[in-house]
Amino acid sequence: MNAPFPIVGRPARFALVGCGRISGNHFAALEQHAGRAELVAVCDDRPAALEAAVARTGARGFDSLDALLASGLGDIVVLATPSGLHPRQAMAAARAGRHVLTEKPMATKWDEGMEMVRVCREAGVKLFVVKQNRLNATMQLLKKAVDGGRFGRIFMVVVNVFWTRPQSYYDDAPWRGRWDMDGGAFLNQASHYVDMVDWLVGPVDSVHAYTATLARDIEAEDTGVMSLRLRRGGLASINVTMLTHGKNFEGSVTILGERGTVRVGGVAVNKIEHWEFDQAQAGDDEVRNASYQTASVYGFGHPLYYANVIDTLRGEAHAQVDGYEGLRSLEVVIAAYRSARDGVRVGLPLVF
Repeated sequence: MNAPFPIVGRPARFALVGCGRISGNHFAALEQHAGRAELVAVCDDRPAALEAAVARTGARGFDSLDALLASGLGDIVVLATPSGLHPRQAMAAARAGRHVLTEKPMATKWDEGMEMVRVCREAGVKLFVVKQNRLNATMQLLKKAVDGGRFGRIFMVVVNVFWTRPQSYYDDAPWRGRWDMDGGAFLNQASHYVDMVDWLVGPVDSVHAYTATLARDIEAEDTGVMSLRLRRGGLASINVTMLTHGKNFEGSVTILGERGTVRVGGVAVNKIEHWEFDQAQAGDDEVRNASYQTASVYGFGHPLYYANVIDTLRGEAHAQVDGYEGLRSLEVVIAAYRSARDGVRVGLPLVF
């Protein structure tokens, strides 16, 4: 069965696999697009999680991806499963004629990420990678300022992700913190922030990193620092820990340029804390209203991201974050892991 494209005259039909922590954001986003999108199936191999998802959504439930694909339901499969499962699940869905939308990170290994893109391309299906934080109002204003040249030469970018993930978080799901299924703080929790650096000021020329597992009983890192040289000449750093005392403390991006300084902070880039340029512009008044309160590090970008996915499936837009875009931030993290392992600076693009 070939994936329908464009989808016209009816809602796009979504099937979601993995009814855990992040699935609620997808359910809520799809509910906001009722009439243009329909959740027709949910899938999980854990009976309680599947039962809860069916009760929440009214969608048909499946206990395996194979059974879901065999049913013929859905135009597009949403992967909200452990990261290490994304590549083979995406390729199975593509070969069954479904478009694919995968949560971040798209893969835990570079070669598997590239294979995902290749298989989806050869199958003639769309591959979307969720990077919803790009669409938050604060980040949209910052992106507009960068693209508009307001900073002039950008000298330095500093990203901080100071959150907390107690040992119980990792113990609740044994795949968390494993190299093959999850990666560590860079690849999982800070994945969106690595993407922000590349999206805002990339591409990245080279990476040097240190990682450490200081306080959690996991394979991968709970803390890391990454230094980046940017192709356009500036420097960047990404500082990450999941060991902040008591609560999530900060998720911030600071850009220092010859003609301006901006810091977007809060717990998850939800607050514009400093906005200063040598020349004011009419749109600067929007800064006062862009900040928002959030109890979640996920932000409010999922409905906006789904709007682009639906528009793309209808042939009315292009994907804002496709598989090729998803590979860019994955490449930076894999380079950081190689650097930390070997004690060397790693240039991009990666060569294996």
